[in-house]
This record gives sequence, C-alpha cells and structure tokens, in this order.
Amino acid sequence: MTITAPNIQKDLIPILEMVSDPEIPVLTVLDLGVIREAVEQEGTVYIKLTPTYSGCPAMDVIGDDLKAAFTKIGKKAEIELVLAPAWTTDWISESGKRKMEVYGIAAPLEETADKEALLGNAKVVKCTNCGSTNTHLVSQFGSTACKALFKCDDCQEPFDYFKCLK
Repeated sequence: MTITAPNIQKDLIPILEMVSDPEIPVLTVLDLGVIREAVEQEGTVYIKLTPTYSGCPAMDVIGDDLKAAFTKIGKKAEIELVLAPAWTTDWISESGKRKMEVYGIAAPLEETADKEALLGNAKVVKCTNCGSTNTHLVSQFGSTACKALFKCDDCQEPFDYFKCLK
C-alpha cells in the first residue's frame, strides 16, 4: 500500500506546531505524524487526525487542543478521526525521533529489529541515558500501550522504548 503525504495547508503549520501530544509533550502533532490533512475553507479549519492506535485515549485531548489552538486565533476547527490507512511509526518525523530520544524514550526501530528486541533475541535498543545497546526488556508495556519498558545493563537506568507499529 502506498501512503500519500499529508495534505497540510502551509499557513496552518505554525498553529499545528503549538499542539503537543499529551503523552509525549516534546512531540507536536506534526512530529508524531497524526495530522493527515489540515485545510481551511470559508473560515473553518478541517483537520483529519489518525490515532496512533484505534483506542488511543489521547485523541480526544488532541482534538480539543487543536480546537483551542485555532479558537485563539479566531478560527473554528472541525476534527475528523481517520482510521485508514492505520498510523505507523514511519510517520514520526526524524526531528520527532530525535526529540523523543532527548526526552528519554528510545525511538522505534525498524520492524525486524523491533521484533527481535521485544522477543529478547537481540540487544539493539539503545539506552537513552548512556547510549549503550547492552539493554534488556523488562516489560512489553511501558508507561503507555505503545511503549515497552527496557533497562540498561551498563548504567542500570530504566527507559521507555516506543514500539514499531506498522
């Protein structure tokens, strides 16, 4: 399946960049790649929002935050949840992945490496504290369903890893 690039009206980008993911506040909705379309027509901004997974509780908060951001500049926003195509970690921007790492969450690996790491077959998840790959899985689920909990065997610090979703 070919995934087309999001249709985002350029003059709306500064407002969208002000809305953060409530679960990872260093990431904007653009960094996360959940905005699939944002266009203004006759004073209303129409936004298509794809959840990171179908039951993600953050989507309501993000929708409300988007509406509030546009209300501040005198515009109405209408939010439509779009479930297909399903969100993938490939949609996280490179800038977003770097922000995630600085924040203390290991960015998603590619699909094969992710599976090997989550099955405990490979030490490929890099510690966000010291940079070592001498890490191990503590739990398939971290602070949210989309993260796993890892621990570094060198510096002994725990950290979240954002699982690869395809």
